[in-house]
Amino acid sequence: MISSLGTVLSHHLRRWIPEPFVFALVLTVLVGVLAITLTESGFNDVTGHWYRGFWMLLEFGMQMVLILSTGYAIALAPIISRAIDRLTRLARTPGAVYVLVLVVGGLFSLVSWGWVVLTAVLARELARRVDGVDYAYLVACVYISGQPWVAESLPTSATLGSLLNAAYVALYFATIPLLMWWMRPNRRATMTMDELRDEDEQVEQSVAEEAERHRLDGKSVSDRLNNGIWLQLVIALAALWFVLRHFAANGFDIDLNIMIFIFFALGLLAHRTPMCYVIAMKRACANVSGIVFQYPFYAGIMGIMMFSGLGAMVSEWLAGGATLQTLPLFAQFAGDAVNFAIPSAGGEWAVIGPSITETALSLSAHLPPHEQQAFLARIAMAVAYGETSTNLLQPFFLLVVLPIMGAGVVLQARDVMGYLVIPFVFIYATSALLVARVPM
Repeated sequence: MISSLGTVLSHHLRRWIPEPFVFALVLTVLVGVLAITLTESGFNDVTGHWYRGFWMLLEFGMQMVLILSTGYAIALAPIISRAIDRLTRLARTPGAVYVLVLVVGGLFSLVSWGWVVLTAVLARELARRVDGVDYAYLVACVYISGQPWVAESLPTSATLGSLLNAAYVALYFATIPLLMWWMRPNRRATMTMDELRDEDEQVEQSVAEEAERHRLDGKSVSDRLNNGIWLQLVIALAALWFVLRHFAANGFDIDLNIMIFIFFALGLLAHRTPMCYVIAMKRACANVSGIVFQYPFYAGIMGIMMFSGLGAMVSEWLAGGATLQTLPLFAQFAGDAVNFAIPSAGGEWAVIGPSITETALSLSAHLPPHEQQAFLARIAMAVAYGETSTNLLQPFFLLVVLPIMGAGVVLQARDVMGYLVIPFVFIYATSALLVARVPM
């Protein structure tokens, strides 16, 4: 029954879900109208807030572009292709493919959310090798596999190392692969990768084949520089030396910048020559166009909510009647709701975090300092859990997966979103139970 429900939802929601960019435009208009209606900002003020916010997340947007492109460039290396070949031996049926992608992708996401590109490459290769895999459903599995990323985004002992966070991660691995195996489309409803293939798409050469095609005679100075390994090897080893020194000095402190730096170093090593790495990065960067031009629109929405006071108004309204026991649930719902407009954990926290934190401090003022700190950590995690669960209904981050898995096939975000509704309900409900009941 649940399998049929997932298929029915997927079929009907295709008629309602537009392109991710249309989603961003609709949200821009909606948030702008709410700001004009509910705050003291007029139309001129709101357009000014929108413009001001448009440029606020350029650094983070560039980090997103780099972590995805450098991660995908690694996935294009021959050594990764061989590793994927070995992994594919573990899955011989469509159900096993879905479960393997969810488990491996969940492990990848604990390292970095950017590693979803590796999961996408793995899933694409599995779909090529195993008959009967429903391709749109497989894309949904890849997308869902990014849920545990929130665990690596909360890097303090009060959050990452907490019992609550451990329970959240354990719940994912214990239940989500089983749920998605149970939901898998039946054979009659399955649309495989071959059935979705775009007949006009040309077969792409491997990175090594394209690099060979660019050679002149193999003896010229330019060929020797382009295809030599020593220059690139020196740079990669220097980068890794810095990374080792960083971890020795700071412990396992891993933020987006150090992760991108690691990806650069590993990509240089994996591709060996400058020409191969240039070709790999050219292909990888072709997959981030949606993020490049859409993320500023979401930054603009964040600007409207932040500078008009609408964001603080929403969070205060959501948390206004909360108690010490119910505030975590209100915080989770706030993270859930605001994420539609601001699909960025940091940007969302900048908008609603101050007012929710103020409420949390007020409600917990009578607690001992260590209990108050634990309560504030619970509130931060509740917002993060709400935010990450809503990603399943917010098509923006599908732009990370679709360019890889959609290459050469006719597939859109609306073909995938219907399969994410039931997992969203399950993840939101179970994480709310954890937030309310599991001690820190």
